[in-house]
Amino acid sequence: MNSSPYFDRRWWYGVPLALLATLLIFEPSRLDFAVADLFYVHGLGFIGRHNDFLEEVLHDRAKQLTIAIGVLALAGFLLSLLPTRLRPYRLTLGYLVLAMGLATGFVTPLKKLTQVHCPWSLEQYGGAEHFSPLLGPRAAPVEKPGNCWPGGHAAAGFALFALYFALRDRYPRSARTTLIAATVLGVLFSLVRMAQGAHFLSHNLWTALLCWLISLALYDLMLYRPLPHLAAGLAAEAE
Repeated sequence: MNSSPYFDRRWWYGVPLALLATLLIFEPSRLDFAVADLFYVHGLGFIGRHNDFLEEVLHDRAKQLTIAIGVLALAGFLLSLLPTRLRPYRLTLGYLVLAMGLATGFVTPLKKLTQVHCPWSLEQYGGAEHFSPLLGPRAAPVEKPGNCWPGGHAAAGFALFALYFALRDRYPRSARTTLIAATVLGVLFSLVRMAQGAHFLSHNLWTALLCWLISLALYDLMLYRPLPHLAAGLAAEAE
């Protein structure tokens, strides 16, 4: 089995974890509202709220891209269980299915748990609900509980971080290309929903960081194979 390129866990885990801690310690509502204001026009609402192109193409159709990739990965994994040419890629395909599934699947349970309202539901933007921070007590809903943290559509883009890790060991150049593509798609999907008033900036930052950590941790557990001399050195340090 080929060895994996080295990565420094202190940075790959440490930076996103530090950013998550920053979001928890320094409540980002001022930044969230400042960015949301850029997409909001008094008397008209959020500039993308009723835009057919954003809703039908960059929301509905774009999300189908991630679903299609996930379905292909699942089909490939099932075929790899048989004596086919995909058999050597069984572990990689299994990783891809699991990582993409978890990177998109964690969103809905957290939405139900946190009950954070969307910007469009808040009184600041023409809605009826009172704002409450992520870790603060929830204001009693006027209409219904919120369902907007973390960003689900952003996860459809950032879940593709898993493609980078799936390709990293065998096809490093393609891996870098998919990393850029996943980042661009995640940012684009985030901007679309922010323009529609569906999410604050911090909602999507949480999504990006959690998707990265999920993909990274599963890669570390399932696929990463350090060079023999490096593995021996790490074992010696552990002793």
